[in-house]
Amino acid sequence: MNDFLEYTPKGLYCIPGDFHIDPHSPVEHAVVTHAHSDHARWGCKKYLAAKPSEHLLRMRMSPEAEYRFLPYGETLTLGGVRVSFHPAGHILGSAQIRLEYQGQVGLVMGDYKLGTDTTCEAWQPVRAHWVVSESTFGLPIYRWPSQESVFRSINEWWRESRDEGKCCLLYGYSIGKSQRLLAGLDPTIGRIYCHGAVEKGNEAYRRTGIALPETTYVGSVGDKYDWRGAMVVAVPSVHGTPWMKKFGRCCTAMASGWMAVRGARRRRSVDRGFILSDHVDWPSLLTAIYQCNPETVWLTHGYTAAVARYLVEQGRDARVLDSRGRSEVDEDATDEVTIGGVEPTLGEAKAP
Repeated sequence: MNDFLEYTPKGLYCIPGDFHIDPHSPVEHAVVTHAHSDHARWGCKKYLAAKPSEHLLRMRMSPEAEYRFLPYGETLTLGGVRVSFHPAGHILGSAQIRLEYQGQVGLVMGDYKLGTDTTCEAWQPVRAHWVVSESTFGLPIYRWPSQESVFRSINEWWRESRDEGKCCLLYGYSIGKSQRLLAGLDPTIGRIYCHGAVEKGNEAYRRTGIALPETTYVGSVGDKYDWRGAMVVAVPSVHGTPWMKKFGRCCTAMASGWMAVRGARRRRSVDRGFILSDHVDWPSLLTAIYQCNPETVWLTHGYTAAVARYLVEQGRDARVLDSRGRSEVDEDATDEVTIGGVEPTLGEAKAP
């Protein structure tokens, strides 16, 4: 990628196009995969992103910046580089960035997941000569249960807690994970309330046309309210703080891919852990790479060395991309700090 892309202190830089992709710090022109703040940095002068991310990106970035949004599949040429966005399935508006220049096609996949999700468009394979792929959960131990079974377990937990006269606090990152959780809740069980940061994200989702159940902002409820039987979707940072006292008897749960690691629930000091991630697990990561069928795979964010080693053993050209300087802030990545030190072995793995 030497004459096309290079890794700089500010992140991945497209030389002929003169733009950065998901920069680590403010730049002149940022092309971003999605609206999470570790990929869309505050302070850039120009942002280019997929159209479905518009309300989220405008909500989180400076109103003084210049924005341009492209529908999925539409092409824009920057300095001779043809740029287009394709669904990544991570959160609303998340995209893989396809770059075509002088006969070479590259794909920066950003954060992505496979499978169905009513709150965002599903990941689509894009053929490319080379791809940059995350590997947040790039070990064979990470294999997600079906989304349907997870939502069924969450609703059963809520129903049981309601019958015991308790309030449920369900933790997920404010943008993406919380809205996915809301879409899977059964509103016939009880009323649903949201932390302010989650409710703000809900507004952006609804403005984009995403259907969510009726929710109420926690801060709008009086002090003497009876919270028994309620579901409160909140951000993980409120756990163990005085903010929780208003709910009285409550039970807590975290929804995260890191819940697949033994002891993660205990380290988070929550009552329940539900395995639900907006990133690819091991089988999905391999499936995505095989379907895109690149000549070279660049790995970043996570268990890069393990994934690269496995792909090389399978006869593919796989390399680790230096991603120093990036600080993951979404809920799945933040939890890695909490459960760090748990280093599973690669073990045996089979291609899908």
